Amino acid sequence: MVLIRTKDNYPYIYILIEPNVVFVYRIETEKYITISDLNNDSSKCETFEINHRDDFETLNHLERKQVEGRAFFVNQDGMIKIVEEINKHIQKRRRVKGLEKFGAVHIVTSESAAGSLRVGLERPKTVIGFPDTFSIGPLWKLEEEIGQNSRKEWLYENINLENDDYEYVNKFSNTLREIEDIANNVPIYIWYGDNPDEQTGLRFFLYLLREKPNEVFLMKSTSVNERYRDIKKEQSIFHTGQLDSKNIRLIFENNKGNKPLSDNERIEFQMEWEKLALNKEVLRLWVDGEIKGVPENHYDSYIIAIIEKLHSKQESKDFIKTGSVIGEILTQIDSYIDLYFLEYRIRHLVYNSILKLKGIPKSIRHYSIKLR
Repeated sequence: MVLIRTKDNYPYIYILIEPNVVFVYRIETEKYITISDLNNDSSKCETFEINHRDDFETLNHLERKQVEGRAFFVNQDGMIKIVEEINKHIQKRRRVKGLEKFGAVHIVTSESAAGSLRVGLERPKTVIGFPDTFSIGPLWKLEEEIGQNSRKEWLYENINLENDDYEYVNKFSNTLREIEDIANNVPIYIWYGDNPDEQTGLRFFLYLLREKPNEVFLMKSTSVNERYRDIKKEQSIFHTGQLDSKNIRLIFENNKGNKPLSDNERIEFQMEWEKLALNKEVLRLWVDGEIKGVPENHYDSYIIAIIEKLHSKQESKDFIKTGSVIGEILTQIDSYIDLYFLEYRIRHLVYNSILKLKGIPKSIRHYSIKLR
């Protein structure tokens, strides 16, 4: 499928698909959409045929009947392209109507953490939750389509994403658009903790914001202590996603008087991102206040040791649920680890005949493992 051209006939967007099919989408909201939105509401979509592509510019679908009794197949990659074209037109419309993000803007690396921020912080505010995990995967040219495609391919080939793979692509692009849409006169708060995911995300966000004149404030979510009585002293906080809305509110109230980053501080973070984006490692740790790239087999020996420990508790060596193995690892290591990366390494050990498999490794829940 080839997208030939598009045109805006607001509230409709026309998309010409090779050779003579026109896809028409009706915009009913200024929110960016995903493939799921397109699939779940077919009432907003119509399909037409034209005799020649030159007829596209004069087409008014309101004067034509849509194609009936004939199906047109569009693969997932084609659907992604259609959604991207629709979102480009939505973004243009938002700018024409002056719908930039006003009020304080909060950015965080995690959609679940974004949910806690939305509940815990007072209005007016906008919360942007980045739908990715920056502790794993390639970072090269991530602000550009070529780098995003490289990262997407690595994730598709190695990580069992629970959500639709193609939904990830749309969400990533839409989040970049939301950051572009931030008005120039509002304060921006970036939430982060002492972990490789949010520390990497912090630098990426500041790189994306490099042309914006906004004041940027840092909100360190893992700097919790006895002042925040809602957080148990024995609970280790590694990531903003671990905090509930009450503790988010407490942290914000105690830190909203922080000074904004200076120009030099912002430049330093941007330069650190540029260095990170040149590295080829796909696994990053937070060590002694720095982001450190390590070989992807960094946790392999520890995974094997944990499985040996669990086997020692069995009467005879038997299969163990993959989720149980990962759960044991997460309780034993006093730091942030991406559980989906651990699952990827377990599959790697299976493929290399170190572990035996029972079940289908399509997710953590669907298979068990044991040492050979």
